[in-house]
Parts: sequence; C-alpha cells; structure tokens
Amino acid sequence: MGAHTLRRVKANDFVISLRSFQGGIEWSGIEGAITFHYVVLTPIKHVYEPFFAHLFKSIAYIQALRSTTNLIRDGQDLRFSHFVQVDLPIIPLPEQRTIASFLDTETSKIDALVSEQRRLIELLKEKRQAVISHAVTKGLDPDVPMKDSGIEWLGEVPEGWEVGPLKRFWSVTDCKHVTAEFVDEGGIPLASIREVQSKWVELSEAKRTTQEFYDLLIGGGRQPQVGDLIFSRNATVGEVAQVKIDTPQFAMGQDVCLMRRIHRDSSPDYWQHLIKSTEVVEQMSVLMVGATFKRINVDEIRNLSVVSPPLDEQTVIAEFLDIKVERFDSLIAQAERAIELLQERRTALISAAVTGKIDVRQFATEETVA
Repeated sequence: MGAHTLRRVKANDFVISLRSFQGGIEWSGIEGAITFHYVVLTPIKHVYEPFFAHLFKSIAYIQALRSTTNLIRDGQDLRFSHFVQVDLPIIPLPEQRTIASFLDTETSKIDALVSEQRRLIELLKEKRQAVISHAVTKGLDPDVPMKDSGIEWLGEVPEGWEVGPLKRFWSVTDCKHVTAEFVDEGGIPLASIREVQSKWVELSEAKRTTQEFYDLLIGGGRQPQVGDLIFSRNATVGEVAQVKIDTPQFAMGQDVCLMRRIHRDSSPDYWQHLIKSTEVVEQMSVLMVGATFKRINVDEIRNLSVVSPPLDEQTVIAEFLDIKVERFDSLIAQAERAIELLQERRTALISAAVTGKIDVRQFATEETVA
C-alpha cells in the first residue's frame, strides 16, 4: 500500500474505525499512520482526551451513534456524517479531569479483578487437563505395578494395559464429502463441529436435511449408534461428543468423523476422556495442517497412539473423571460469570460517570487529601 493512501495520526488524536461502531473509536497515544478505512479526529478545544476516551466507549454514546443509521445491520461501513450527528457534552476541563481520573482508577481495579479471574480459569483448565491425563495414562492406583509403554513420551503405564494405535480399538470413518440440501422445517438433523462441543451430541440448533440426503450420508456404516463418538477433525480439532441413548436419528455433516468400538469391552466415557488428554492432544497438534483452519486427516487419527485399560478399570476411571471434570467445569463457569458481572459493572460505571449520573467530586477531594 502506497504512502499516499495513508493518513497521519498525531499523539492524542482519536481514530474512528468506519467498520466497527462499537469500540471502534480509539485514543492514540503515539504518532503514526492509518489506512483509508479510518477517520482521524483531532481535538480543538474543550477536550481532555482521557475523558473522551471513556465517553466514546460508553453505552449512551454507542446507542446515540447507532440511532443515526441502520447500515450496521446490513454490514456496511459507517460514515463520518453519522458521527457528527451525535452531540458531545461541553464539560469544564477540571470536571473532565476528575471524571477521567476516577474512571482510570476504578476501571483499573475492575480490570485487575478480571485478570485474576482469567488467570484462575487458566489454572483450573490446566489442573483439569492434568487430572484427566494422569488418570487415563497411569490409572487411579498409585501402587499398581508399571511397565514400559515402549513410547518415549508416554513412559510407563500400568501392567495389563494395552498400548497401540487407535484403530486397534476403535474404527474411524470419515463423513461423506457431500454438500447436503438444507430444509427450514422438519427434516433430519446433521451433526457438524458445532454439535460436538460438549459431552453429548447436541442437535437442538443443528441444520437439517431431507430424507434423500440422510440416506446418502449414512451409507457405508455411517449411521450413528448409541455409544459412538463424533469427532471434529477440522477447525475445532479434538472436540468429541458421544451419542447417548435418547439421541434422535441424525447424520454426520461436514468436518467430523465417526468413531465406533471394535470390541464391546470399551467404555465410550473413558475413550472420550482419553481423546481430550494432553497425550492425545499433543499428538494431534503435531499432525494438524492448514494455515487458517487447522485440520487432521482420518488416517492420522486412526494411528494416534493410545492406552487401553481393561474394561472394569475404564469404567472406574471414567466415573472418577466425570465427577472431577464436572467440578472443574462448575468452578470455571463461576469464574466466567464473575468476569461477565465485572465487565457489566465496568460498562455501567463508565456510562454513569460520563453522563453525570454519579457525582465524582468526592473522589477529587479524596485525591487532593491523599
């Protein structure tokens, strides 16, 4: 892109993204250049930049901006003419400074709490992953005799456990590479990557197809059965969901494959946890291809190295992990909800302060005393 197509931005200018009305107005602290997709606002007077940095992110301003156009719903660009329709408050500079200082202090506290919750979520996920990986590769009995797995990265596994490629224990069948016809009402659901993001295949929001395409898609032993696993091999590689007893009939859509027990002495619950273990996830990460959307080939899935305990141990491990994972997921959900509430509090605080709905003069007094 030539230099003549760029626009200069000076320190303390505001930059407007014409493609994003919400959060698309940023205060620049440095000098630089932008493309023609942006507009530069240079403060002239009555402007304390940190105050307006908060104002432009407030709900009141965003709603006022939204009311100037319906182009947003059509996915079209905003124009500068829409921004100039929104009146801006003329507030004495000392009050702007006080409000900005108050918001900088209070939002930084909220941001710190959000960061703590996000770090907690990371730690919980790491701990959950460690518990899963240890249980499915070492078992639950710390005193059980161990043997060399023959795989360097796996190390020792309990005696009596088998080690080998996934295809020794489960068949892996790719979906039909057919673009099905979708219907708005009725029809038979299709499970693609969106439907395999939790323990069970979830079809409530699934796209639906005709009986003719359903018959085509389930050909070659592809009709899902109770206890099968539907595995995402594209984009969300490694997500896997189980077909439970009351799942209505469905077919595989694109980007997933069907895993089926070769022998009945396999617990789908155990294998579902195993596939999500660090040992299997790391194998897949090496094998995935694609720059934008990662994917893995079916033959490579079949040859993933896995460990298989006797059925009674699989059952015990799966029951143990179901309880543990549910607890971790509950704690993670609580932390995610805390983040939502903190962010709502942050947004409400900014809007209240920049519109004068809360009096922050006491804050200025306290700062002076301090």
